[in-house]
Amino acid sequence: MRKNKLKKIARNVIDLEITALKKLKKSINNNFENAVHAIVNCKSKIIICGVGKSYLIASKVSSTFSSVGCPSFSINANECSHGDLGSITKRDILIIISNSGNTEELKPVIQYANRYKVKLIGITSMKDSLLYKASDIKLLIPKVKEAALNVVPTSSTTEQIALGDCLAVASLNIKKFGQKNFKLLHPHGSLGNQLRTAEDLMISKQGIPFIDENSNMKKALNVITKKKLGVLISINKKKITTGIITDGQIRRASSKKGDLLKLKVKNIMTKNPYSIDKDTLAAKSLSIMSEKKITSLCVHKNNRKNKTIGILHIHHILNANIN
Repeated sequence: MRKNKLKKIARNVIDLEITALKKLKKSINNNFENAVHAIVNCKSKIIICGVGKSYLIASKVSSTFSSVGCPSFSINANECSHGDLGSITKRDILIIISNSGNTEELKPVIQYANRYKVKLIGITSMKDSLLYKASDIKLLIPKVKEAALNVVPTSSTTEQIALGDCLAVASLNIKKFGQKNFKLLHPHGSLGNQLRTAEDLMISKQGIPFIDENSNMKKALNVITKKKLGVLISINKKKITTGIITDGQIRRASSKKGDLLKLKVKNIMTKNPYSIDKDTLAAKSLSIMSEKKITSLCVHKNNRKNKTIGILHIHHILNANIN
């Protein structure tokens, strides 16, 4: 088969799935809002059920819900008749995904939900199906042309997974689930790194290399050598941050000002050092360092820029694999 024909096939698949998503977009109605509010108000778990490819989609959607603060798990309808129905309680929300809505394996699950008054959200493309009729909240996805032989689930599964994402993201917004919440659930990996803040990486408390602005440079050299950060934060008697000194500044001052050791810190320091809020993303902090051509930032809290609670060095960020 010619390469150009393969490319044409790929583009055709994408076009069909784009068309499916456009139809899905137009189909969003009040039932979608009802489904989102039911999910957000659920006091227990969001259980998502499917068969075959719909089960794989249920697993992905369930994972997305859990990651945005809606406790969820997926179940395979094939296993429900062998004990898994016991994992569904009256306090749960049950979402069933099925293109036809009449799959034989789903019938016991639907009957169980109706009998025990478990709120059921049905996602199907068949209005005359058992799932649609039995659902408390009905999400009807448009019938679409499949990309392969018009029977292999492709365009329809794209709709299902997209609708699942819509439900999760809408729920996230109502719950006001922000970056801090997300970070708590994703402490490791690339996602966790992206959400690490200055507070996560900074040196704080006893590790901050403070020096009184009226101290002589002999003492300053001792402190900067002991702390091994290549930087000092100068403060006044009220513990207010007044400046910063780097080892580079010290070297330059030594060559220009004669007897460096007799000078005071305030004669060398750079006044009003750059400071960032403790909740600033580490990636943003690195960007600031690059833009300002500096290697360290003071860290403050609650807009108190003159009260340093931490020091963030570029090595802290790079060692955390953030770039």
